[in-house]
Amino acid sequence: MSIPRSVLDTLQSIVGPAGFLDQPADIAPFTVDHRQLYRGATPLVLRPDSTRQVAAILKLCNDHGVGVVPVGGNTSYCGGATPDEDGSQVVVSMSRMRRIRSVDPLNYAITAEAGCVLAEVQAAAAAVDRLFPLSLGSEGSCQLGGNLSTNAGGTAVLRYGMMRDLVLGLEVVLPDGRVFDGLQSLRKNNTGYDLDDLFMGAEGTLGIITAASCKLFSRPVAPITSFVAVRDPQAAVDLLASLRGATGDAVVTFELIPRIGLDLVVKHIAGASDPLADQPSGRCEWYVLLEVSGGRDSALRECIENELSQAMDRGTVVTAVLAESETQREALWKLRETIPEAQRREGASIKHDISVTTSDLPRFMVEGSAAALAICPGARMVTYGHLGDGNLHFNVSPPLGMPGKDFLALTDRIKRAIHDLIAVYGGSISAEHGIGRLKREELQRYKNPVALELMRTIKQAFDPNGIMNRGKVI
Repeated sequence: MSIPRSVLDTLQSIVGPAGFLDQPADIAPFTVDHRQLYRGATPLVLRPDSTRQVAAILKLCNDHGVGVVPVGGNTSYCGGATPDEDGSQVVVSMSRMRRIRSVDPLNYAITAEAGCVLAEVQAAAAAVDRLFPLSLGSEGSCQLGGNLSTNAGGTAVLRYGMMRDLVLGLEVVLPDGRVFDGLQSLRKNNTGYDLDDLFMGAEGTLGIITAASCKLFSRPVAPITSFVAVRDPQAAVDLLASLRGATGDAVVTFELIPRIGLDLVVKHIAGASDPLADQPSGRCEWYVLLEVSGGRDSALRECIENELSQAMDRGTVVTAVLAESETQREALWKLRETIPEAQRREGASIKHDISVTTSDLPRFMVEGSAAALAICPGARMVTYGHLGDGNLHFNVSPPLGMPGKDFLALTDRIKRAIHDLIAVYGGSISAEHGIGRLKREELQRYKNPVALELMRTIKQAFDPNGIMNRGKVI
């Protein structure tokens, strides 16, 4: 179905000459997803600069049955912001709506528009000596609206929660052009259904988030960062429990890194090095990057040192290094944040974004690895990620020497084995990356049927004409 020229002309008039892209070269970046799994088509990319313009766009599209695909920084791993191949949808980019509307340090709140890059929100909070804790590898390009629509996770979920936990209120344009104004910065508001929550994780299928009021926190004086060699994943889980108890839940980050992940980073990422290479016991199969933060109490570092020392006595920790400067801290973080890029440079891989309870992770890792290796003997398991909140990127790389195309031909079998096992554990097939287009059928297979029925009912109630991000999620 092609979009009538008259509708396209009216859409252009709504946003003005600076608010749309209609030339193939300009449109091209909006028609392919971040991982280049999907390539779509659109005649028009709209770039509104106000909520009023977004409302006018959606009202017109709803009246004429034109599909709308909202896009933020286009860092989705699941094809959630890519238009269909038939060119029947317009893309709405939020990149021009990037104003910080207000910062209230005494209420520990910030109100920002959906097009704000995550790093800009972090900087606005820092400017008033506050912390916006959401932290992602893509924070220099991902946008707040995308973080909200996918309920982003990241490396600080253990301490601060998912994106959903950081929101006080939303402003959302509904599919028919009406504006839901819930931009309150209240901690307590017990007046019926939590409507804000419906839009977070909905991936643009219920409307377009245009602004959000979010929580801020006190800035830690100096985070304590350590790179720790552990005996095995179970030892990592035990260490996490002891650190949480000793610090009063001041652990912000607890990231599991396998030896193969560290080796790939050192091999492919310029400037990366093994921080424990000079220690005889430093070459282990498993590592943890942990970060603890608190107020002005310098005793926290001593507490961490004592806990690590006791863990060494118990045999759960082999050795460890603590960052002594911001430069060293950044070098340690580089080892974790560049694993995805290093694995990409190594070649083909089959990726999973799964979660189970933290206590079940070690056993799941053993069984999951066995399931993958039964299908592809010699495969390299690159299992890393947010052990502290039960979310691992359970990735598989081919055996050395195996052609990538032969390995990728096993994708469906390996994914089915891993996802079936996740179902046994009562876990999630998408811990933080969302559903998008990539996992739409998987959701139908694993989601509770009653939950799916409720989701479809909500979709029909909010978007009866089905214009919002067609073909995504459900």
